[in-house]
Amino acid sequence: MAQVVATRSIHGSFLSQGSGSVHERAAKVRPASFASKVLAHDEKRNKGVVIRRNYRITAKRAVRVEPEVIPVTPEDVPKREEQYEQLMGIQQLGDTSVAMWSKPTVRRKTKIVGTIGPSTNTREMIWKLAETGMNVARLNMSHGDHASHQKVIDLVKEYNAQSKDNTIAIMLDTKASFPQFHYGPEVRSGDLPQPITLETGQEFTFTIRRGVGTPDCVSVNYDDFVNDVEVGDMLLVDGGMMSLVVKSKTKDSVKCEVVDGGELKSRRHLNVRGKSATLPSITEKDWDDIKFGVDNKVDFYAVSFVKDAQVVHELKNYLRSCDADIHVIVKIESADSIPNLHSIITASDGAMVARGDLGAELPIEEVPLLQEEIIRTCRSMGKAVIVATNMLESMIVHPTPTRAEVSDIAIAVREGADAVMLSGETAHGKFPLKAVKVMHTVALRTEATIPGGEMPPNLGQVFKNHMSEMFAYHATMMSNTLGLSTVVFTRTGFMAILLSHYRPSGTIFAFTNEKRIQQRLALYQGVCPIYMEFSDDAEETFKDALALLQKHGMVKKGEDVALVQSGKQPIWRSQSTHNIQVRKV
Repeated sequence: MAQVVATRSIHGSFLSQGSGSVHERAAKVRPASFASKVLAHDEKRNKGVVIRRNYRITAKRAVRVEPEVIPVTPEDVPKREEQYEQLMGIQQLGDTSVAMWSKPTVRRKTKIVGTIGPSTNTREMIWKLAETGMNVARLNMSHGDHASHQKVIDLVKEYNAQSKDNTIAIMLDTKASFPQFHYGPEVRSGDLPQPITLETGQEFTFTIRRGVGTPDCVSVNYDDFVNDVEVGDMLLVDGGMMSLVVKSKTKDSVKCEVVDGGELKSRRHLNVRGKSATLPSITEKDWDDIKFGVDNKVDFYAVSFVKDAQVVHELKNYLRSCDADIHVIVKIESADSIPNLHSIITASDGAMVARGDLGAELPIEEVPLLQEEIIRTCRSMGKAVIVATNMLESMIVHPTPTRAEVSDIAIAVREGADAVMLSGETAHGKFPLKAVKVMHTVALRTEATIPGGEMPPNLGQVFKNHMSEMFAYHATMMSNTLGLSTVVFTRTGFMAILLSHYRPSGTIFAFTNEKRIQQRLALYQGVCPIYMEFSDDAEETFKDALALLQKHGMVKKGEDVALVQSGKQPIWRSQSTHNIQVRKV
């Protein structure tokens, strides 16, 4: 709830599906009154009173009547313009103290995954990232050591313990490999004392000898590298930022010629275009990373280079043997994973579209098509989906994004991603807070233009064995038709996740008495997870929940909400009883 006070989607004639084309709607509005129209409902929640005329709800949802806004005081009018500037602009983020950071005023549904690194691994920065809009903290095990990652995990847990209205999930991005899986750690270059500038036409060597880092030769972390590449192969460095063609090989080295130069830094990812490496069996570090995540009770594992469903099954079996409740997110980044996409996603808890490596192993023109397919597959199967890599790459060094990057975020939001991810932008970039703010404002603005009620046509087939599916469907219809937020009580997170995949227009307030479930739900689109102790008396718990929402300004007195009682584990009901109530706050 760090990014909230609003409880319903932004409605108005400008954003209404039946109000004509974008150009026609824009022509009817002048800049001076634009904010009052777009933010009419937000004003209702904060300063003003909205009067609606009655209109009949039909199956096709007739054109909505435009609300009239009556400010409480004359000063409210310029305040609307200020709110509009905050919503549409990119707020300038300075080095102010944590206490001065204000929370965004409108609830964003699409979640933000931020990678923690040298630029953001302090208490102050993690607090600021959380208050700016980060929902999931990602730890990249390719960089840093367990001591540095432990520090970050402890800081995130400290934030979660003291925050009354927000929670941050923890995702451990492991490069772990298992011998029977035939997948494994990423192939990366070794450490360098300082960056090397590669020039086109220059000869450069990669060696499997350890500890080499000179201007014309660097180590790789993969002992079979020499055997896997052939003369004429094209090596792509750092997702294609640099490329080299293989000219010759020795028993321990690969000699190349630079085709596209650039700055080579430590631990850069290496790909062979059109090939997937035959990666080694499990290493001691891989096991240590997995056990490290289990010991720290992280919420998600993001697993690299998954080529078949057996990978996921074996990892989940291992986690079950450790009694570890950690969800597995598969990273789709290998050409070999595409033929097995359906079975891989079925076995997992979600997927990440890792576009950098996909673009290195496959023609780059295929990447946007695969992104759309992976999102569609995940949504139809009720799985979480994250779009990652290069989303705001320019903001690693520049304070503002390119317009193409802004469009990239908007496309991912419109295609239905649960979350969008920042990597180097927040890990080692110069403007991590601005990057999160850009992602927040772009996602928020894009969501305001998406018509409600759209869902994958075959989503119900995935949950056809659960009565809960029918109730989630009808709760979504009520939310979309009546403009209601939804309140659900869950001990496993199942019902909240199911509702999320139906994408109701209102917020899903998911109350749980399990801290682990509250953190996990932070990843899912449209879900606002809230921790609360459940009473043995259902009615008392319902009243406490609505009172809490009203206290935090998420619902208003007199507002209707849909209260759903369904799911895998019954709470205050018999196993065979499911119901939906509409309650007035």
